[in-house]
Amino acid sequence: MDLLFVILGGILIITGILGSFFPVLPGIPISWLGLLMLYLAPSVPVNYLFLGVTLAIAILIYLLQLVIPAMGTKRYGGSKTGMWGATIGLVIGIFTPIPFGIIIGAFVGAFIGEIINKSDSRSAVRAAFGSFVGLLASTFMEFLVAVGFLFLFLYKVWEYSDLLF
Repeated sequence: MDLLFVILGGILIITGILGSFFPVLPGIPISWLGLLMLYLAPSVPVNYLFLGVTLAIAILIYLLQLVIPAMGTKRYGGSKTGMWGATIGLVIGIFTPIPFGIIIGAFVGAFIGEIINKSDSRSAVRAAFGSFVGLLASTFMEFLVAVGFLFLFLYKVWEYSDLLF
């Protein structure tokens, strides 16, 4: 039974890493579920502190993913309306079944927000580009944390591999 939990946890960790690039999958929460599978394997001792800290990191990164594109919009001269547009476009893009919906949604949302704010099209495109840069930064951050979860997973499995096999 332990081996089943470890294999399932490994699959979830790898899926979480892929999810950091594919916006359809919530990468960090899926990776954290992989760490939770280790907790369910009795041969691999994982304590509540480990789970609590990694859960807090997962929640923080997940929330930052929604905020960072808006911060990119602001950094590139966008207004509050552009920031709201980027955030709303990002959320709509997550649920849109088109390829790159999350990227297009954040970009278009920031652009529309700036146009509503009475900006000219040049500054609106600049703010929308800031949203794109913020989205790339948040994706890279999510990837790094997902890989960090992979290393934690592998360390725990390696440390207690004699009990598993």
